[in-house]
Amino acid sequence: MMDVALLSRVQFALTAAFHYVFPPLTIGLGLMLVVMEWRWLRTGDADYRAMTRFWTRIFGLVFAVGVGSGIVLEFQFGTNWAAYSRYVGDVFGSALAAEGIFAFFLESGFLAIVLFGWDRVRPGVHFLATCMVCLGAHFSAVWIIVANSWQQTPAGFHLVERGGGVRAEITSFWELVLNPSSVDRLIHVVLGAYLASAFLVISVSAYYLVKGRHQRLAVKSMKIGLVLALFASLAQWVSGHSSARVVVEHQPAKLAAMEGLYRTGPRSPLHLFGWVDERGERVWGLAVPGALSLLAHGRLDAPVTGLDQFAPEDRPPIQVTFQAFHLMVFVGAMLVALSALGCWLWWRKLWDPTGRPWVRAALWVLVLAVVLPQMANQLGWIVAEVGRQPWIVYGLLRTRDGLSAAVGPGAVAFSLALFAAIYLLLFALFLMLLDRKIREGPVLEAGPEVSAERAGRRGPGGE
Repeated sequence: MMDVALLSRVQFALTAAFHYVFPPLTIGLGLMLVVMEWRWLRTGDADYRAMTRFWTRIFGLVFAVGVGSGIVLEFQFGTNWAAYSRYVGDVFGSALAAEGIFAFFLESGFLAIVLFGWDRVRPGVHFLATCMVCLGAHFSAVWIIVANSWQQTPAGFHLVERGGGVRAEITSFWELVLNPSSVDRLIHVVLGAYLASAFLVISVSAYYLVKGRHQRLAVKSMKIGLVLALFASLAQWVSGHSSARVVVEHQPAKLAAMEGLYRTGPRSPLHLFGWVDERGERVWGLAVPGALSLLAHGRLDAPVTGLDQFAPEDRPPIQVTFQAFHLMVFVGAMLVALSALGCWLWWRKLWDPTGRPWVRAALWVLVLAVVLPQMANQLGWIVAEVGRQPWIVYGLLRTRDGLSAAVGPGAVAFSLALFAAIYLLLFALFLMLLDRKIREGPVLEAGPEVSAERAGRRGPGGE
């Protein structure tokens, strides 16, 4: 017989994973639009205006699909997870209301000016609208991460009896916002968003270079994407280490699952890769002795809490958490290497693939690399969410206890199949429209004059 808890989790995972393709792109593209438009205002170079208009159209498409897919998640809190919603309604209501007021309205309100105001408002006003869209996208990340982080490390609340049940109510809004994991998780998520958008820009720019189209614009946009990609890929390692230290302190069972660590003790190994033998309670693979103790506590002889300190029913799914974590780390290393490759091509000015098969091959690698940041983002969420099981609110509410009592497995299975079919069609439509916009490419056109004072000095080629 189908398990309603598992089906509900799979359904929420499907909708959340599909939705999470798009918000990271709007966060990072918002920042890059600000940089591109600022370069146009600073230099007066029409290439940057055309570049900004092109990526604005991509942003609009991504935003539209992201909004549509995100609404479904809100409904699932009431349909599939009613007990959970009652338990955390006071907490989530505050965070989601703040996201709607301070983020979504700001982003969507100014987006109309960004999309349609190029020839209707002054350049400075349009740039202000672009900044507001970027700010709104980042605010959205802030409040969603605050809400999710509270589930991981609850703070600023107390439990009260209401309507015959227990629910969490806020005692300190700022303790809720600044719960122990929120800042580290926010930085990690935003850096992942920067990587997703930077590699999208790099991918499209490399495609144009390979095809010999829009080469001048492609080189300029490639440089912007590479600067952001190199910064974010390196900073992500620092952020990841900081996030892991929070997991060490507040979610030791998750850390043990991430490393397949069954026994507590000093000189705990850090696995580079492997396969978890859950029956034999060991990991077959390559490990560095003592490295986990060193990274977690700063000493080789420091003991790290293993799964032996937790009852079997309190342990996360170990194999999934372990593999997702290590694959995420591997993809992160690839992103650093590919960012460095692109920067080397920039440094050597090797943008022209004509007569250089290896340059052409390198550019194609950058074209295809667009999927890697998305993969890393999805794997990161798998580690975060699967790794905190069996808790939906860590240490307080079990996932199974958050389900809606009135929803049966048949209804969940039917809606899961329906969502899967709709999302498949929606994603195909998104890819078709994205491909069409990329094939059309940026269009150089005469824009409003930019004053010499605003343009500043321009070097050769407007750079």
